[in-house]
Amino acid sequence: MEDLFDGFALRAKRYAEGLQDRRVFPSSDALKGLRTLDIPLQDDPLPPGEVLSQLDEIGSPATVASSGGRYFGFVVGGALPAALAANLLASVWDQNAGLEVASPISATLEEISTQWLVSLLGLPADAGVGFVTGATMANFTGLAAARHVVLKKAGWDVERSGLFGAPSVTVVVSDEVHVSLLKALSMLGLGRERVVRVDVDGQGRMRADCIPDLQGPTIVCAQAGNVNTGAFDPIAEIGERTAKADNAWLHVDGAFGLWAAACPSRAQLAHGIQQADSLATDAHKWLNVPYDSGLVFVRDAQALIAAMSTTAAYLTESGKREPFHYVPEMSRRARGVEVWAALRSLGKRGLADLIEMNCRQATRFAEGLTAAGYTILNDVVLNQVLVSFGDAETTDRVIRRVQEDGNCWCGGTTWQDKRAMRISVSSWKTSDEDIEFSLNAILRIAERECLGNSAGKRSPRDAVTRAH
Repeated sequence: MEDLFDGFALRAKRYAEGLQDRRVFPSSDALKGLRTLDIPLQDDPLPPGEVLSQLDEIGSPATVASSGGRYFGFVVGGALPAALAANLLASVWDQNAGLEVASPISATLEEISTQWLVSLLGLPADAGVGFVTGATMANFTGLAAARHVVLKKAGWDVERSGLFGAPSVTVVVSDEVHVSLLKALSMLGLGRERVVRVDVDGQGRMRADCIPDLQGPTIVCAQAGNVNTGAFDPIAEIGERTAKADNAWLHVDGAFGLWAAACPSRAQLAHGIQQADSLATDAHKWLNVPYDSGLVFVRDAQALIAAMSTTAAYLTESGKREPFHYVPEMSRRARGVEVWAALRSLGKRGLADLIEMNCRQATRFAEGLTAAGYTILNDVVLNQVLVSFGDAETTDRVIRRVQEDGNCWCGGTTWQDKRAMRISVSSWKTSDEDIEFSLNAILRIAERECLGNSAGKRSPRDAVTRAH
């Protein structure tokens, strides 16, 4: 084991140190190398060191350098050093975090992290918090609590009787609802297509004045941070309308945007989240812990426990906070360890500085692209930038060439019927130098691809210094 751990440490160190000097997306040769792993399973065991060597030598070159500083796709955060080290240590501990008796350290760190998180985000101190895989399961868990409460108020026990014969539940979403929330609704038996959609404004914010009258069991789903524009629904106004209804629940999907509440300079964007009955977010986005890590917050902890808990004679409960009562899983890894480590490492000021840095860097992207004559489609209020390089074909060509180039990675999207490159800045690892390097790489490619389609734009040479 000593030799194995020493070998792992050397390989991990080499990988981490090489992140900034390698392609962001793997080369075609590295991807072809993956074929050598596709062999029949051998009869006899192999030494662990040989397995690790093969995994590193073939697998490491074929990874996406999303934990480096120049990956701007899918709102992916890097892994903070303290959180990464804690994740590795937790893997060595190999704890089952479902029960306090199975892992006192995991349960303790979840409880401490819960207190820190609700304080950072300005949520009720007695809220229930669950540590799940990501925002999809956080949405699922929060909406399960919502389903429990609105049907209970209507005289129905959904956990005991299911949905057959249950009162109808109305679900209100915006036209810009994220697909993960719709997936959660489908898994809960509430349906993707049964939702009532509400119009949005030019930035993708739900128009509170278009919310219909809320009658009967109702779940209203707002958004903190539009996945394309970063815009926030008017949560306070939506919360007021929800609170006036006889039986309505307000859920907020805040996969990355919820973290703005922890940054004084951006907190006004999240105004009203304290009125929410449940909220969902990813810790592996702006808290920058390793995958997979999500968080659900439910104002009424008992509602969350009622929707998630179970019991059996063999499950030895301690009488303390039992982690599995707050999440869908029973056996699971100890996600709270790295959440605790990230918060302990950053502190309040460090987390706020990380969020503000990424927002400032997103603004720099927008300024550089605008100065070069390209069109920014959104108000850059957070960490999201949408840029059009002309018509859809040209924009897609620029995106494809940027991804092939390897100096940075940005994805594509369609925003209100217009194709765009989506730039998401979410990592502690991203330096201002990374931004300038990546901006130059994008502009160099865009200038070449937009030749002959340059009406109304000037050369990027007028905006920034070209890359070497």
